[in-house]
Amino acid sequence: MTAARLPDGRGILIAGEAAGRASCGALVLAGVVPGGDEALAAEIADLEARLRAEHAGREPSAVPGLREARALYKSFGMDPSRHRPSSEALLRRVLQGKGLYRLGRVVDACNLASLSFLLPIGLYDLARIRGSVRLCVGDDGHGYAGIRKDEVHVGGRLALYDDEGPFGSPTSDSLRTSTDDGTRDLLAVVMATASYPSAAMSANLDLIAALFARHAGTHEAWRALLGAREGQ
Repeated sequence: MTAARLPDGRGILIAGEAAGRASCGALVLAGVVPGGDEALAAEIADLEARLRAEHAGREPSAVPGLREARALYKSFGMDPSRHRPSSEALLRRVLQGKGLYRLGRVVDACNLASLSFLLPIGLYDLARIRGSVRLCVGDDGHGYAGIRKDEVHVGGRLALYDDEGPFGSPTSDSLRTSTDDGTRDLLAVVMATASYPSAAMSANLDLIAALFARHAGTHEAWRALLGAREGQ
């Protein structure tokens, strides 16, 4: 399917030129518990060590697990070496020995999930999204203020929109819909090509839900798989 309804009745869909070319797994996680998590930091450190050992001496672009994210970019005319998928940017830091930034349990858990299956994840405060959500190709001249970034341009690129305009992409998310200490309900969107297996996407959502339950106290309130072709 290419459209669904969020728990509050708002729509979420793959629209326009993105239909038939992109897929996504969407997940609503409710009841974030604020605070730190030493166990999460330890789990991240363990994954970082395993990735460095597994991919020592290898450029991130040569890591087989990144092929899907890079294929998604190329299918929309985006150069993944210039505008990197967020998952590749995370892996690049790890392989350079820098480690991930520690940005709080919500963002840290999201980064851990993205590093685990190497697809970009958009993570948003559900209460800050206005109206329905659509994954589409951005209009010329459109963009938004990024998180710790200048303007993120989405014209001609894959992007997430709500009724106020663009708020996310596979590269970087917006400040407008970002999470903070007051966030309680989350929308996570995992982005891939339309040929990405739906069973694999479902497993990715399982992993995210388990990580957030374990480290942020959430429960899964809703999920949907959009855009995957039948039989995958």
